[in-house]
Amino acid sequence: MSRDRRIVITGAGVVSALGIGKDALWRGIVEARSGIARTTRRIGDYEITVPLGVVPDYRPSDHFAEGDLLLRDPYAQYALLAAQEAMEEAGLPDATFVPERTAIALGTGAGGEYAREEAAYRFLAEGKSRCNPTLVPRTNLQASVGFLSMKYGIRGPSIVVSTGCASSNHAVAQAYLMVKHGIADRALAGGSDANAVYTNIKAFDALRILATDTCRPFSRDRRGMVLGEGGGVVVLETLDLARARGATILAELAGVGMSADAVDMVHPAATGPAQAMRTALADAGLNPEDIDYINAHGTGTRINDREEIQAVKRTFGSHAGRLAISSTKSLHGHALGGVGGIELAATLLALRENVLPPTVNHLGPDPDCDLDVVPNVPRERPIRAALSNAFAFGGLNAVLVLRRI
Repeated sequence: MSRDRRIVITGAGVVSALGIGKDALWRGIVEARSGIARTTRRIGDYEITVPLGVVPDYRPSDHFAEGDLLLRDPYAQYALLAAQEAMEEAGLPDATFVPERTAIALGTGAGGEYAREEAAYRFLAEGKSRCNPTLVPRTNLQASVGFLSMKYGIRGPSIVVSTGCASSNHAVAQAYLMVKHGIADRALAGGSDANAVYTNIKAFDALRILATDTCRPFSRDRRGMVLGEGGGVVVLETLDLARARGATILAELAGVGMSADAVDMVHPAATGPAQAMRTALADAGLNPEDIDYINAHGTGTRINDREEIQAVKRTFGSHAGRLAISSTKSLHGHALGGVGGIELAATLLALRENVLPPTVNHLGPDPDCDLDVVPNVPRERPIRAALSNAFAFGGLNAVLVLRRI
């Protein structure tokens, strides 16, 4: 099958700390309103209150039947809700929908953390000897993919990708390659996570990378990352198929780039992200000066933000000073394996509306982050093409390129 098949996005859905749906995400972006708030998490007698980016006022019973919720941990629920919005926007299923020629690739960092934590507490703290028989399907990393395939009768290649914070971007990249090379004609791709549970918060706190106030990427006096929850899913299909059925094309997924730092398990390096960005540009057939905006990984930790800025400088040279680079994690928090799906939706909306999302909570420039990070206020600006970056522990990197079409 020809490698020249162009891949476009015809639908997108998102669940984030700004609410359910793209409209909620976009309102938060244009209002520069963060969904991060101090939230209490508890298990038994243990309790912790920290800033988190959780889905506001989320009630599973508003969206799913009681019987379905026995099997669906929150991370799978978020994937299903995001996919439903994406499919509806794409106008699918329709007469062109062929289940055997449709793929699914979703990312997650850990799968069903809520059920896993609850079961561990019952065993270790309460002395229970048995657990809920639904524990395995609730905690499986592939549950989101399985439920999605059943909902729409999809029988094509269906995979889950788990590469930490890069999971969603890696999943989108794999879906892109499957459609580009003719393994499928259409794909649902993205990811979700629901990891803001007591034990996970304590684990990240032990690394001393959690902020005690809020997420301030690229800012002076930034104190670390803020955990979030949610996810995002897009519909990918060939340009020819989308045009033939009269679908509204939101953007072209023009290229992808992946790499590994091969340096350190937790300390990021600029070399790997720079390689991934260069590879993505080459795959898209674009030059550095063709990019107007980067949705940065931008976690708000001192080292990560510094190394990402250095990677941008290495990749873009003199054009780096003309780029806009913002981190929407300041708005919705870091949803780990699901955050790439949220940020892809944010990048897609920015491209569509020609508005640069702001990096909110910004207190002032840091000498290590001396590029245009769109501090605090969204900005109107024509965007021809944009990158969405995702970098994970272990030095695993995945970059997506969106282009106006």
